[in-house]
Amino acid sequence: VQLQASGGGLVQAGGSLRLSCASSERTVVDYAMGWFRQAPGKEREIVSAINWSGSSTFYADSVRARFTISRANVKNMVYLQMNSLKPEDTAVYYCALDDTITELIKSPRYRGQGTQVTVSS
Repeated sequence: VQLQASGGGLVQAGGSLRLSCASSERTVVDYAMGWFRQAPGKEREIVSAINWSGSSTFYADSVRARFTISRANVKNMVYLQMNSLKPEDTAVYYCALDDTITELIKSPRYRGQGTQVTVSS
């Protein structure tokens, strides 16, 4: 499975960005998908995840109420709407895929190339 993230960029604090992730796998509808991020000098951290139907989601405490994850299975896409961005959100964001949200959070089976998000103060 190939995953390609896009939509990153440079934004001022308080601004918004929408990340998109395209999957090459036609059966992505059966899998949980999510987003990780990694800032320079820091470990990778889970940001958000969504189950196959969209009925269950997970958010890291640091982004809850600011970020919203969604998916469009017919398009093999997952999105991350990021509002009220803060400088500490600066990182490379990666999309990921696994059987369940739990497995994805532990160690995603597939992880795509990332997209850089930079939030200036």
